[in-house]
Amino acid sequence: MTMTPTRRQFLRASAAVAAWAGAPAFVRDARAAGEFRIGMFYAIAGPAAGLFGPTQKACAELAVDEINAKGGILGRKIVLSFANGDGPVAEASKAAVRMMLEEKVDFFLGSHNSAVREALVGTIKAKVPYVYTPIYEGGECGANTYVLADTPQQQMETALPWLAKKTGFKRVYMIGNDYVWPQVTNKQAKRIIEAGGGTVIGEEYVPLGAPNKFEEAVTRIKGAKPDLVLITLVGADNVNFNRTFAGFGLDKETPRLSSLLEENTLLGIGAESSKGLYGCMSYYANIESPENTAFKAAYKAKYGDKAPILALIGVDCYSGVKFIQAVVTRAKGTQAAKVGEAARGLSFDTPTGRMTMNNRHVDKNMYLAECRATEFQVVETFKNVKSGQTCA
Repeated sequence: MTMTPTRRQFLRASAAVAAWAGAPAFVRDARAAGEFRIGMFYAIAGPAAGLFGPTQKACAELAVDEINAKGGILGRKIVLSFANGDGPVAEASKAAVRMMLEEKVDFFLGSHNSAVREALVGTIKAKVPYVYTPIYEGGECGANTYVLADTPQQQMETALPWLAKKTGFKRVYMIGNDYVWPQVTNKQAKRIIEAGGGTVIGEEYVPLGAPNKFEEAVTRIKGAKPDLVLITLVGADNVNFNRTFAGFGLDKETPRLSSLLEENTLLGIGAESSKGLYGCMSYYANIESPENTAFKAAYKAKYGDKAPILALIGVDCYSGVKFIQAVVTRAKGTQAAKVGEAARGLSFDTPTGRMTMNNRHVDKNMYLAECRATEFQVVETFKNVKSGQTCA
């Protein structure tokens, strides 16, 4: 989510950047020869920590264990350094500077909101390569920055035509949280809806953590009589909206497509509120593929019955570590120009299937799933979907 930093946060972040930029070149370029250190930003403390944090950490550590068991990266053992990606942007910037100056990280991995991503790109200044992994709005072309995230094009250009064919929808109501990802996603969706002869009959955005349970919004939707509701709400807001929607009885007559609907959120929504609910992302835990079967077996072997629930936000961290291994091995190091060249056309395997990097984003499989109680049933697989991004 993109948030506007306060003046005090901006000044703190600027001071951190200045400290890094002013460091001597030999300090900034130094790397520990005996280990390969990844600085990982994820949800340690904040609104998303309970929902996503445990799976993010568990998946990243599994990938590290697998790579280290085979000799690490270029013969160097991977070590993870953790920092909070679910707090103020100024704190994230300070942590990035500390990791670069004191811990000499070789690569950054981020699974966090867009505001933190923008701050980190500005702080790192392409001195250390950075891979960003969770679903996002697109458009990140910062130097020495690489993106594995699902983009609006990958979600909307697959799901909406399929649903139009299945349901014949023409009238669409949009509801989302009030920040950049929902707005950009809906912009892409409008283009596809209108090209197919449909109309957006309502569009509204609510602050994150809306104080009500969406009774007023659902009342407006009921009165508008849409054929499809497109949801770009996050976390607890997504849970509360869908519970209220079903409470009004609308789940029996109006299908919904939710753009950030993963296993943890579906459990919160509950079996009684998930009828007619769809999602489209690059990973669901019940994908039937050799890659996912092997991944889930390794995950269970490491964590047992107490393993955090597998979901896209978390598995993206596993894929991020695998990307780092693949690109650094191909580049034979972490020098920016060599990593950039190595990333072009790079293919690597993940639990979602093979990903291929083009334009510093990835082409990958996407899966359309229908909710059956608190389980996802994949109803369509879209192979090798382009990201729709144009970074050089």
